[in-house]
Amino acid sequence: MKKVLINGANGKMGQALIRLIKAQPELGLEVAATRETGESVKEDFDVIIDFSTPQGAQEAFALAKHRHKPFLTGTTNLPETFLFQMQQEEKIPVFFAPNVSLSVYFFTELVKQAARMYPGYDLHLHEIHHIHKKDAPSGTAKKIAEAVNVPFEQVTYERIGETVGTHTAQYTSPFDEITLTHKATNRDLFAQSALHIACWLMKCEKGFYTMSDYAKFRLKESKK
Repeated sequence: MKKVLINGANGKMGQALIRLIKAQPELGLEVAATRETGESVKEDFDVIIDFSTPQGAQEAFALAKHRHKPFLTGTTNLPETFLFQMQQEEKIPVFFAPNVSLSVYFFTELVKQAARMYPGYDLHLHEIHHIHKKDAPSGTAKKIAEAVNVPFEQVTYERIGETVGTHTAQYTSPFDEITLTHKATNRDLFAQSALHIACWLMKCEKGFYTMSDYAKFRLKESKK
């Protein structure tokens, strides 16, 4: 069994990770320890999964480097200096994505492809999340905006109830309208994907990885 340290265990994603690990022994994972920002960890572990705060993510990254263990984070709104630090890492496997869902990754690719096919259309991006979400637009919305060269300030957003996450790309011309939408209905979508990515990351060489790398791995596996 591979031992997982969950950083940000008291959050909604942390709780989902703990529940799914316990419910799926076939993954070969167990919760070695949990951690919140500012806490020390004595237990041994094989990988860190982080869904916390920018400060918590940086602390967990330092711990992973100190223990020479893989580090996976889906925490958003990270400082550019920290993102650069992760991108330059050469001593441990590091994975970062503002959204760890494969379906969201392929949705983003679809939005990009549509933007290329319909260059004359006006493109509007909109996202909806729960009222507790602190960053707006969300990290995922910013990632989609970057992919299609839409300035962040043009991305609209709403915070409604307990909405898990909805992203919409609307293409408009004088003659028609095309709407692409991805709607997450359960937070387990992200937690389950994070666990699969962690299993993959533990087998990776040292260096920096993103959803693009993981998607290539999954596509390759699907052809076997």
